[in-house]
Amino acid sequence: MSRGIAFWGVDRDAVLDSLRTTIAAVAALLLARLFDMRESYWAPISTIVIMQSTIPPLTLGWQRFVGTALGALLGTAIATFFRPNPWVYAPGIFLCGVLAWMLRVGGAYRFAAITLSIVLLVPRTSAPWLIGWHRFLEVSLGIAVALVVTTAWPRLKAA
Repeated sequence: MSRGIAFWGVDRDAVLDSLRTTIAAVAALLLARLFDMRESYWAPISTIVIMQSTIPPLTLGWQRFVGTALGALLGTAIATFFRPNPWVYAPGIFLCGVLAWMLRVGGAYRFAAITLSIVLLVPRTSAPWLIGWHRFLEVSLGIAVALVVTTAWPRLKAA
């Protein structure tokens, strides 16, 4: 049921959802910068992914958290012992899927593969373990902000 037109033909719920997501994304960015996170943009990206999904926030937050941890660990291990190339990358992506299913968190596979890709394929000058750790922290902060906001200010209706 629409609550009337707010402006430009957009209903009140859509405006409130946009406001809620904006506030959460900016809060995640400011917190990431406050903690001097190197790639602070991952925190608001993670917040937006959780808040704007059709998957319940707690379910998706857990999948993203576990997947990011798995991808960071596996990517760090691979990058520590091998130079990133397609022949190292391919088994890494495959292992992300197999391990996610073995751990019974198959929904985390996509996040594990994304994180492994970032850790392995984006050129860096830092040690692999530091890259993986930072990625995990940045994403986890975004997840935490999204879960706090969606708990305190739930979406009124599906977008």
